[in-house]
Amino acid sequence: MISLEKEALRIPLVSELMIPSEKVAHVQIGNPLEHALLVLVKSGYSAVPVLDPTYQFQGVISKTKILEETLGIEEFELNRLSEMTVKEVMDNEVPCLQPGDNMIDAMHKLIDFPFVCVTNEEGEFDGIVTRRTILKQFSKHYHETFKYNDKSK
Repeated sequence: MISLEKEALRIPLVSELMIPSEKVAHVQIGNPLEHALLVLVKSGYSAVPVLDPTYQFQGVISKTKILEETLGIEEFELNRLSEMTVKEVMDNEVPCLQPGDNMIDAMHKLIDFPFVCVTNEEGEFDGIVTRRTILKQFSKHYHETFKYNDKSK
């Protein structure tokens, strides 16, 4: 854990903080938008990773992107959900991390995103690091470092 003392300074690696791929909801690049929206709604997430059939990370699909695509001039064009694929709508310009990166690297990328995907050197999806995980680490550090005792709990 991070410490103010130079000798004890230890910043966790992304590999120690990430949620592994087996526990992360995702969609395939060729799935119809209908399927992606179902995964998003059922999981309760606002966005999920997009993978190809060989588990290579391709991007992220979000409820917002899907709704923007199906919003017509005067109404939602729900028929487009089954006509379009994830590949046509996903965002492929998203930051990624590698397992050997550290918590500070993750923190910088998480400023603008609720989660960042972790890929190995071959581009395969390994998992995600969430903003929540980083905030919990800083909270833990604060409590340990300053022996903070919150009596309002």
